[in-house]
Amino acid sequence: MGLRFHFVYDPQGWSCVGIITFIWLYNTYCIPKLILYPHYEEEHVSAAVIVAYYLVSFFCVASLVRASTADPGRLPQDPEIPYSESQNWETCNKCNKMRPKRSHHCSRCGHCIRKMDHHCPWINNCVGEDNHWLFLLLCFYTQFLSLFTLILNFCQYYYLQPLTKVKEELFMFRHELALLRISTLMALVMIGGMSGLFFSQLTNVLADVTTIERMSSCPDEILKPRKPWQQTFSEVFGTRWKIVWFIPFRQRQPLRASYHHANHV
Repeated sequence: MGLRFHFVYDPQGWSCVGIITFIWLYNTYCIPKLILYPHYEEEHVSAAVIVAYYLVSFFCVASLVRASTADPGRLPQDPEIPYSESQNWETCNKCNKMRPKRSHHCSRCGHCIRKMDHHCPWINNCVGEDNHWLFLLLCFYTQFLSLFTLILNFCQYYYLQPLTKVKEELFMFRHELALLRISTLMALVMIGGMSGLFFSQLTNVLADVTTIERMSSCPDEILKPRKPWQQTFSEVFGTRWKIVWFIPFRQRQPLRASYHHANHV
């Protein structure tokens, strides 16, 4: 399967992606500049902390870029339908094209998406079968980076030793308190916003349902026992190697045609 890109013309979505990118740039620049590098020079923190922060930051932005540009599972204009799977296809009542069951038509993207979960303005893209795993990684690494930032901001004032070589004439150090308060506020907002979303996404994966299916199905049907959690996560991430699940810059290979099972919209 080749690497396919997907771009949505939506100014609102571009604005949302811009906000997320600004928060990432702000913290990735300010935290090392105000906390990590000065304390490293005075041997208050080790180089491993700096490497860990940049590594988490890199994985976060890699997940954002890939989730925003990856093809979520857009169906081609004239899909080839294997005869053995023809009973699992249906006609879309919006675009009048054949699609697998559990697909959904996205009005913003203008296409039917395989196993569509929802359209997310914060990545300006649909979340579907082929990029759902990237969206999960984005939620995970965003929370991780925000929590890391909060811990460093806390340590700056309550744990780390005072700096002795601070250049007070520099703008950043003269306004350090204000800059770190803004960083703390943004980190709290990101954790608060992402935690509920991430929990609901994990719940959906464990139940082998999408957000659209959850909203259209009764609770008893959603909560009934389903496949083991290892299988449902392996199908979303495209591999049974759990350590590989956390790598955002790889190519996903589906384990099976996931629309053959679970609820149908």
